[in-house]
Amino acid sequence: QGLGFAEADPTADVDGYDAAAKCAILASVAFGARVVADEVYREGISEVTPQDFEDAARLGYVIKLLAIAELDDEEISVRVHPSMIPVEHPLAAVRGGSNAVFVEGPKIGQLMFYGAGAGGDPTATAVVGDLVSVARNLLQGARGPSSASTNARRVRPMDDTRDQYYLKLRVDDRPGVLAEIADRFGRNGISLERVWQEGSGDEATLSFITHRAQEGAFQKTMQELRELDAVHAVASVIRVEGEE
Repeated sequence: QGLGFAEADPTADVDGYDAAAKCAILASVAFGARVVADEVYREGISEVTPQDFEDAARLGYVIKLLAIAELDDEEISVRVHPSMIPVEHPLAAVRGGSNAVFVEGPKIGQLMFYGAGAGGDPTATAVVGDLVSVARNLLQGARGPSSASTNARRVRPMDDTRDQYYLKLRVDDRPGVLAEIADRFGRNGISLERVWQEGSGDEATLSFITHRAQEGAFQKTMQELRELDAVHAVASVIRVEGEE
């Protein structure tokens, strides 16, 4: 707030409302469809802990709040949530008041547009730019894009999207616990990419990174894991982007 990067009431920034609105606009422009902010799945950063950042760094990731818009089989997926991305990914270097738009397509490959995106001067410049565009349209008798020029593409339900996941559990430190947990993943069609255990004594920490899986199947697995006597707590769940 002191640097002008967040509003006086930071709720829109911290809880992802601002990113969701921008995601809806970008999806509408990029895919020629009408997407509104209420259709964007949203998670903020309030549940991300300092330990999550330490764990991510140890594994070679950084954590960013990402707004993601994808077009797949004529359906649009739009979502905002914290994500772990590899340190070598271009978005990992975006810091401070800078913003970036990372674009990927079958013919253009990967592109990134990067620059100042927060603070008084960048915000004022963007507002004035929009006002100039409106004034030009009025003088020329022109209009901006209208709903008549958009495609009627369906916004895919969040449960039908596919992603990778990082999961950290606190569990009983005894034989058979890992097999019991892995069985729940397998029953729901989720393949594990990496598994590791830390700790000793009565309690251990089990961490997982999955392969890409359906959101609905992952949430069902999470519910089943929380019901296991051997699972003391779900310490962290963060999606992983930029790998598969």
